[in-house]
Amino acid sequence: MRTTGLSRQLALSLSGMVLGVMLLLHVGFYLFYTIVTRFNPALVSPTVDSWPPTPSEWALIAILTVLGLFLAVHTALRLSRRILQPLNSVAESARQLARGDLSVRASSEDRSLGEAVGLVDDFNSMAERLERMTCELVTWNAAIAHELRTPVTILRGRLQGLAEGVFKPDEALFRSLLGQVEGLSRLIDDLRTLSLADSGHLSLQRAPVDLAAEIRAVVELLGPELQAAGLVPELTLEARTTCCDGARLRQVVLALLENARRHASPGALRISTARTDGAFVLSVEDAGPGISAELAAHIFEAFVRGEESRSRQSGGTGLGLAVVRAIVHAHHGRVACLPGSHGGTCFRVWLPEAS
Repeated sequence: MRTTGLSRQLALSLSGMVLGVMLLLHVGFYLFYTIVTRFNPALVSPTVDSWPPTPSEWALIAILTVLGLFLAVHTALRLSRRILQPLNSVAESARQLARGDLSVRASSEDRSLGEAVGLVDDFNSMAERLERMTCELVTWNAAIAHELRTPVTILRGRLQGLAEGVFKPDEALFRSLLGQVEGLSRLIDDLRTLSLADSGHLSLQRAPVDLAAEIRAVVELLGPELQAAGLVPELTLEARTTCCDGARLRQVVLALLENARRHASPGALRISTARTDGAFVLSVEDAGPGISAELAAHIFEAFVRGEESRSRQSGGTGLGLAVVRAIVHAHHGRVACLPGSHGGTCFRVWLPEAS
C-alpha cells in the first residue's frame, strides 16, 4: 500500500529504527565474538547451547540493549517533535485566536508531514477568513452608518423645522422629504438583497422571460432621467426567451442604467444583447470617462465608489453594482467591468440559458 505524508514518515522512521537496532545487534555480536575468540576465548561460553551466558556475554547483552533503547528513544523523540510542532503551533494559535488576536497564524517547520501541514494550512485559512470577515463587518457597519446618517439628518432637520414653524409646508419640501425616504428604502432593499445572497437564501422565481422586452421597459421608465443626464440610449436587442427571474433581472438592468446615469459622461449609452456559447449576454456601454483597472477589479464590492466626491453628490449608495453581482451569481452567471470600445466602460453580464 502506498503511503504519503504523516503515514509515510511514521513508516520510514519505525522501519529505520528497527533496521538500526537489528544492525546494531548483528554487528555487535559479530565483532564481540570475533575479537574475543581470537584474543581470549575464555570470556565466552565453550559451546553454543551453554547456559547461563558468561559475565562478558551478559555485559554485551546489556550494552546492546541500552544502545538499542537509546536509538529507539532518540528516533521517537525526533519524530514526536516533528509531529507535535505543528500541532502545538495550532493549539497555541487557537488559544490566541480565542483571546481575540485574529492576526495569529500557525506554522509548520516540516512540510513533509502532509496531514499536519494540511491542518496548519486549514487553520490559517480559517483564521484569515475570520479576520477578513471581522474587518468587513467593521467596514460594513461604518459604511451603513455613514449612508444612513445623511438622509436621517436631513429628515430630522426638515421635520424639526416644520414642527417649529421654521419651514412652511409646501409641495417642494414634501417631495424632498419623500426623496430622502425613497433613498432609505433603496438602501434597505439593497442591504436585504446582499444579506440574502451572502447567506445563500436569495430566492429566484424562474420563468421564461423575454429580456429584450424587459430591458426596453426599464429604459422607457428611466428615459427622462437618462435624457436629463445627457445620455442617449442605443438599443441592439435580440428578442429571445430566457429562463430567469424577470424581476431580479429588471433590478440588474435598472442598477446598471442608474450607475451610468450617475457617473457616465453625456453621450451614447449602448445597450445590447446577444447569444454566445449557450449564454445570454447583456452589455451596457457608456462613452466615458472610463474606470481604471485598479478600480474595475473591485467595482462590484459593496460601498466601492470611483470618484468619491462625485458619487456622494450623485446620491449613490455604493451598493448597486454589488447587488448586480449577487443577482447574477444567483443565476449561476458572471459579470465583468471591461474597457469600452469608445473610451468608456462596458458592464457585461453572462447568464446561462440552461440553469
